Amino acid sequence: MTAPVAEGARLAGHRDFRLFWAGQTTSKFGSAITAVALPLVAVGTLDASTLEVALLQAAVWLPWLLIGLPVGVWVDRLPRRPVMVTCNVAALLLFTSVPVAAWLDALTIGHLLTVALLAGAASVFFETAYQVYLPSLLGPDRLAEGNAKLHGSEATAQVAGPGVGGLIAQLAGAVFGLLADAATFLISTVCLLAMRHREPRRPARSPRRALLTEITEGLRFLARDPYLRVLAAFGAAANLTLTGYQSILVVFLVRENGVQPGTVGVVVAVMSGGGVLGALIATRVARRFGTARGMLLCQLGAAPFALLIPLAGAGLRLAAVMVGGMAVGMGVVAGNIIKDSFRQTYTPHHLLGRVVTGMHLINYGTIPVGAFLGGLLGTVLGLRPTVWVMTVAFVLSTGILLLGPIKGHRELPHAAASRLGA
Repeated sequence: MTAPVAEGARLAGHRDFRLFWAGQTTSKFGSAITAVALPLVAVGTLDASTLEVALLQAAVWLPWLLIGLPVGVWVDRLPRRPVMVTCNVAALLLFTSVPVAAWLDALTIGHLLTVALLAGAASVFFETAYQVYLPSLLGPDRLAEGNAKLHGSEATAQVAGPGVGGLIAQLAGAVFGLLADAATFLISTVCLLAMRHREPRRPARSPRRALLTEITEGLRFLARDPYLRVLAAFGAAANLTLTGYQSILVVFLVRENGVQPGTVGVVVAVMSGGGVLGALIATRVARRFGTARGMLLCQLGAAPFALLIPLAGAGLRLAAVMVGGMAVGMGVVAGNIIKDSFRQTYTPHHLLGRVVTGMHLINYGTIPVGAFLGGLLGTVLGLRPTVWVMTVAFVLSTGILLLGPIKGHRELPHAAASRLGA
């Protein structure tokens, strides 16, 4: 097993983390291309309705509701790196199937929905394994720095990816963007296989208990903990409202404001630029104000800028949606870096997979609901009114963070010592 990097050493010199970081960054770049390319395939190639486009977004996240909890148990039982490799290979094959079907003139909205659903299922396994694997790779002394680098490169990929996706759609057709995403999963797989790190051997456990018993153990810990409980509730409300407008954003820009596909990619890329800033400031904010106050500052301070997004229009009015999106992205990413590092060190490691999927079930489970709601309201009320409803609701959702103990402390606790046996 590769030893965690020593105190004070630079993560840039950690070979296995560099490979992990490179693979994740490449994969996230491909996913950012798909975030623009997939709805553009639906709109441009298949002439999909607003509701159908929103359902694509819902299908990506629906697996968190369907299989999220048992995945947490399975990941706690299995070696995590092989799980991640398997997920990458599955995603590669799924996204390759779309351009193949298009070339055969056999592509349908049902095919896109199936790919989105199955790729979402692979993502459930991958994201859970990734959250549990990272602490063993770095150790607690470098976990915050590692999370900041990973979130920062993800945010950077989300800046470049949509622009590339829009450019590919403009020049060669959106289906080629999905082929590019498939290639990034191949690169990520090669990086994972090249790593030398092996997770520490887990102590022998009693015969495996019933799946429901292990699921309940993780959920009980989450439900009883005042910090994780509040973070899960806020994440659920914030994701529902964010997805409510993001699921129709491409349609809103193209059909309501007459934005061309190439420009859509640029607009989404600029909006995503806030995530890069958030990754750069997260650790500084946490050191300056404390992890608890810093997270509140990031989330509550950035949320009101979301109200600029529905002001989008032709010409210079596109600046409103870009500024609003940048500010929201900055606050969300910075807050998530602090939150993820807190959860990974605070939760007993033998429960981490189940607690992660429990929180993700609550957080991500509202995403398909938000996507469907955005598509439904966009059809009934119109696109701009729906964006207004969802952005106002997002601002109000930040008040949930003030309901628990977080507001009363400068620092988040380092370990749930009183609940280690939960």
